[in-house]
Amino acid sequence: MSDVPVAGGAFETVVPATLGGERVDRAVALLTGLPRSAVAELVNEGRVAVDGQRVEARSRPLVVGQILRVDMAPPVDVGPRADAGVVFAVVHQDPHLIVVDKPAGLVVHHGAGHGGGTLVDGLLARFPELAELAPAGAGDADRPGIVHRLDKGTSGLLVVARTPDAYVSLSRQLREHTAGRHYRALVAGTVEDDAGVVDAPIGRSPRQPTRMAVTRGGRPARTAYTVVARYREPLEATLVEATLDTGRTHQVRVHLAAIGHPVLGDDRYGSAAARPAAGRAMLAPGRLFLHACRLSLDHPGSGERRCWESPLPPDLDAVLQRLGA
Repeated sequence: MSDVPVAGGAFETVVPATLGGERVDRAVALLTGLPRSAVAELVNEGRVAVDGQRVEARSRPLVVGQILRVDMAPPVDVGPRADAGVVFAVVHQDPHLIVVDKPAGLVVHHGAGHGGGTLVDGLLARFPELAELAPAGAGDADRPGIVHRLDKGTSGLLVVARTPDAYVSLSRQLREHTAGRHYRALVAGTVEDDAGVVDAPIGRSPRQPTRMAVTRGGRPARTAYTVVARYREPLEATLVEATLDTGRTHQVRVHLAAIGHPVLGDDRYGSAAARPAAGRAMLAPGRLFLHACRLSLDHPGSGERRCWESPLPPDLDAVLQRLGA
């Protein structure tokens, strides 16, 4: 299979009978000669497609006759640009800041595999003045107003700075951990203690540098959690509320997986444990049962402590209904 032609950094092929039913990541590894870890990154970056649709789960089985496309080189990113077609809710706006309720599936800013259609592109369409922040010395032109992020598969509240002073204030609050960020997460298995704290440093995984992990040389990270509900049928799971004392990349996901309770739907850090057979049909591919439900901070203009809340979106609420909540 290694003689499949590669041109322009990409190739397409019709799935042959010999690969029918094969996992897409194994098939791509066979066709390209790449290691499975590299193929996993191609899938995560949206560079593997079947019949024109991006592959979300690398375990997806292939069907004979499908068109498999692999983009070996990422597209050139020309930077953020206003896109009124990006859908998201604004729960609060004033001259200083914007609070967004981000839907799952929406990437916050441009990056590997995401050169358009991001939250930043949508924000620029609604709030074009954000483009003036970087020239004024506030942040990066590729991430105008962005002071923190949510993963693509995570939904919920995110604050965006609207002025240079607000950018400085919000960045400082996040850096000094005075802003409050709370998440609802459904995790695999039964969390025995009603409350607890995971205090473990997070850094790049020494085995897979594109992933985060609890590592001895990582940066300090602390996540507190409280059990909200426990479920036994049709799957064993626990609903928790997690509070960030720090804000490391993938912190909630890494910490909960580290104590043996990965977030439901998290193939990246939880592997099979995060997608038990009874739970596979409950969440869309790529969706995490992770929702930023509450955000509190000192308002950059008035200094007043403000708090916003977001209920679970319908897809996550439906999972709880199926579990009997």
